Amino acid sequence: MYVKSIPRKSPKILSMTSATTSSLPGATLADRLDAQAHALLARASGGLSPASALLAWQDWAVHLANSPGKQMALAQLAGTQAQALSQYMRARLQAAPDHEQVLVEPPAQDRRFVDPAWRKWPFCLWQQSFLLTEQWWDAATHGVSGVDRHHENMVSFWARQWLDMFSPGNRLATNPLALRRTVEELGANLVRGAQHLVEDLQQAVTGTGPETGFTVGRDVAVTPGQVVLRNRVMELIQYAPATGLVHAEPVLLIPAWIMKYYILDLSPHDSLVKYLVDQGHTVFCISWKNPGEAERDLGMDDYRRDGFHAALDAVNAILPKRKVHAAGYCLGGTLLAIAAAAMARDGDTRLASTSYFAAQTDFSEPGELGLFIDASQVSLLEAQMAKTGYLKASQMAGAFQMLRSYDLLWSRLVHDYLLGDRSGFNDLMAWNADTTRMPATMHSQYLRRLFLNDDLSEGRYPVDGRPVSLGSLTLPTFMVGTATDHVAPWRSVHKLHYLCPAEITFVLTSGGHNAGIVNPPVSTSKRQYQWLTREAGGTYLAPDEWLAAASTVRGSWWPAWQQWLAARSGAQVKPPRMGSSAYPATADAPGSYVLEK
Repeated sequence: MYVKSIPRKSPKILSMTSATTSSLPGATLADRLDAQAHALLARASGGLSPASALLAWQDWAVHLANSPGKQMALAQLAGTQAQALSQYMRARLQAAPDHEQVLVEPPAQDRRFVDPAWRKWPFCLWQQSFLLTEQWWDAATHGVSGVDRHHENMVSFWARQWLDMFSPGNRLATNPLALRRTVEELGANLVRGAQHLVEDLQQAVTGTGPETGFTVGRDVAVTPGQVVLRNRVMELIQYAPATGLVHAEPVLLIPAWIMKYYILDLSPHDSLVKYLVDQGHTVFCISWKNPGEAERDLGMDDYRRDGFHAALDAVNAILPKRKVHAAGYCLGGTLLAIAAAAMARDGDTRLASTSYFAAQTDFSEPGELGLFIDASQVSLLEAQMAKTGYLKASQMAGAFQMLRSYDLLWSRLVHDYLLGDRSGFNDLMAWNADTTRMPATMHSQYLRRLFLNDDLSEGRYPVDGRPVSLGSLTLPTFMVGTATDHVAPWRSVHKLHYLCPAEITFVLTSGGHNAGIVNPPVSTSKRQYQWLTREAGGTYLAPDEWLAAASTVRGSWWPAWQQWLAARSGAQVKPPRMGSSAYPATADAPGSYVLEK
């Protein structure tokens, strides 16, 4: 059985956000003063709320100060660690030089110390001291009675950030790999590293991105197609058929506007769009406009109405009397769920199925991204956006960088500056460097309605003045979660199972938010996925129960999804023409919006 969403709070419909209120003619002097002060604070703090951090540390510190038992346990742990480290140091000094005994192993996901050189003296001592310090702070920031869970997670997160900063691998004198490279190259690696640092500083000052070697329309986003619709928020691309016959029902792809659409159409060997076309599907894809100040007032309703619904109307005009398979990625999937729920409420039956890729519909457990989303943080972001009209790409990139500080920050410091190496770009990395912005009003609504209030899962999200319920979703549904997703954790994505009664085929694939979705079927791939279908109205399985019951398959999930689509499509027919009289083809793919910086 499924459990329908039940409102647990008083209904609140957000009609105006503080991102726009302060700029309205009716705004009071107090409103304008507060907005100005918050904007200055945001600029000084790099967009992070000092109040949120202070409240978290205060909550933790006060409760720890009133927990003598926890204090005693931490003191005992420190003493035990100090004694063990002392014994370890004596044992290593007495052992043979090639002895590689360790006191504590690094976590499996920690790749900083995998090289055997870290097990040699004296680097092993610094490594082991650092790992023990990490263990102590993990114990200190967790399990303090009375601390709010959000505050606990914040304190733990910031403790990790500080510890990562002081990792012995980040300094030349305590990094055996960097020292070895310096000796071998007589310091040439440090000269190259200095050059890399200068280049990066110049790019940061000028606001220019790195040269990736990938050009949109030449190297990526090259699947043949035509732009058949352009409006203020998006271009709609219809892709040319590659087979003599096609499945009758078209596929409409809705990417997130936090990213450019061509993550679904990278290099030909990595392109989901090309894969679908080659399998005989008629594919349409939305390419979102990169918003600027002029689009500051665009809201979620605009993206639903002028984005998804406008695209659906065009597809219906080009292929009349054909139902549509709609698939949404990330925020595009959330938008699809909202639109599909409204269509079900209003009796609109134009969809054949829905698919969601790394898309959340319940935001009660958003994962580590939730560390940056509370009332104080959102207020600060709104003040920033009120000045510019949009959220800068650098602000979003900064948050993701902190979530993966080792992978995205400190490992780069070591690799680029200490070792003097530069990694080349692949198509996914080039796409990631091609950043976008978020309109102020839309982003504020998204954060408040979905992240803070969780209005969608609790039956309060308004569409055309009336709330929608995910419990009305009954179409066949295909969902993909990624195992190491830090943006949309798979357990959060899985929550749609208890929100609606639909038949749901859920796939959990290896990889993260992006690499898990860009998952082409190649013989050399080491990828795998688990999957399981819950029949319509079937019994709800919690995530851990689902893991135990799901089948494991090696390879890409793309063929499984394609077969799922084909099984829910009619007989194959001749390919449709490109565009129609009402929606003529006006330009070659990838169009113009994707080129906007």
